[in-house]
This record gives sequence, structure tokens and C-alpha cells, in this order.
Amino acid sequence: MQAVILVAGVSRRLFPLTEFRPKCLMEIGGQTIFDYQMQALMSVGVQKVCLVVGYRREQIQAYAETHYPEIEFSYLINHFFFDTNTAYSLWIAGEEFVDRNFIYLNGDVLFEPRLLQRVMASPHGTALAVECKPCGEEEVKVVVDDEGRIHEIGKALDPSRCAGEFIGVARFNATVTSYLFKALERLKVEGHRNVYFEAALADMAGEHAFHMVDVTDLPCVEIDFQEDYESARTAVLSRFQSED
Repeated sequence: MQAVILVAGVSRRLFPLTEFRPKCLMEIGGQTIFDYQMQALMSVGVQKVCLVVGYRREQIQAYAETHYPEIEFSYLINHFFFDTNTAYSLWIAGEEFVDRNFIYLNGDVLFEPRLLQRVMASPHGTALAVECKPCGEEEVKVVVDDEGRIHEIGKALDPSRCAGEFIGVARFNATVTSYLFKALERLKVEGHRNVYFEAALADMAGEHAFHMVDVTDLPCVEIDFQEDYESARTAVLSRFQSED
């Protein structure tokens, strides 16, 4: 199993915190977001990690190589990181995930190993971590049936119909990855450069089974705004399970 982590973005909404460092290298509780994600990946046996980089990519590469020499890293560059989004970044990584099982991570999500371990333990081939809660406009929301299959996903969905937020942690089965890549490529060809990769999942959901993994009881937060960062440093991190 290998992982693809998207860490290309500029994160303007967090300036000045990210003016001189990428978001994934922001420190929370004495470690970076990247450290927490790597600990989770290593807890499930991941040894190969593809990083899709862009903004301040030299910092990310240097940090990864220095702190995790035991991991086999590959790097793909999104040169258009200022005006593209996760769909374009994941399309770039197609050569790394097509016809393979892989773990997908947004590089700005703080979570602990238990969360990824639960996703990996799902009996379903493709499993997305979902925090069940009332959502607003900013969250990527999911509509699911009684068996947990995701039928709709995206930011524009009516919150009253949604089970909760997809938090940017997922496992994809090799059988769907070629369809995922084709959906991402279609978005690119049609000129949808600044869309989230969930738009590709929305196109596929009718024919391919994605299931949610409920992680509501586990601490996690996607860090987009200053208030997310403050929450991560206080409320979220305080709920992490001690390794002692």
C-alpha cells in the first residue's frame, strides 16, 4: 500500500502563518501536520509516499527526506498551484495510483493513527472518512444511504440532506482508480482547473461504490482558517490518544 498526499497549495487564507512555510509544516503541539500524517501512515505499514508539491516545495522535500529516511518518497510538481486545486493535483499523480490500492490524504488534515487505522479496517474496497455532523457551505458533504454507501459528494449539496463532512482521508481500491483518473482528466480537459477532486468522485458515485467510515468520535480537523488552527492546537490535539 502506498499513499498520495496533496501538499501543493498556497493556503492564502492562513496568511501570515503560511507566508514563509507550507501549511503541512505548520507546528501543532511540537510537531508538524506532516509529522502526524506520517505517523498515521507508518502505523498501517505504508512505506511509499507520493507528495504532490507546489508552493515552497523545496521546504517540504527537505523536511521529508531529513525526518523520514526510511520512507520511499516520490515528488510530482503542480506548477500551476496558484490557480488550480486538488482535482488537478491528483490528476498529476495518476501514474502513481492507477491500478493500485492507495491511501489519499489532503495535506492539511490533523488526525491521529486510530482514524486511518479505522479507514483501513473497513470491509469496503473504497472507504472515505466522514465526520457526521451538521455542515455549512465550506465543508465537503456526503449523502449516504442506510448502508453507508455514498451517493452524492460535494460542497454545494443541501446540508439538511447530508450525513456529514468528508475530511480528506480515504482508501481507494485498485479497481476504481482508472475510472478516478479518467474523471479527473475529464475535469481538466473541460477546463475545470480550480475544482476539488471530490467533483470526480461525484461523477463516479452512481456506478462505483464508495462507502463512508464514521470517524465522528475521533479527533480531526481540516485546517483552512485561523480558527481551525487554533482549534487544532487546543480542542482537537487535547483529544489525541496518548502513546504512553
